[in-house]
Amino acid sequence: MTSPERQDLLRALGELSEAFPEWRFGQMIANLAVVARGATTEAIWDVEDDERHAAIQRHLEQRRATVSNPG
Repeated sequence: MTSPERQDLLRALGELSEAFPEWRFGQMIANLAVVARGATTEAIWDVEDDERHAAIQRHLEQRRATVSNPG
């Protein structure tokens, strides 16, 4: 059974995928690890789901701000 937290994370990944259709899935996961933990070799393995979810939210907020105020 999938936990509610994981379901939220998967929904957020879907939303992020819609906001950034040019990103490949693996690229999206790697980008989130870097945003959450920094550009370290172990970031992709060590990032926790809650950190990844927070990184998704930051990306989505930045995207919304860019779309609302396009330079």
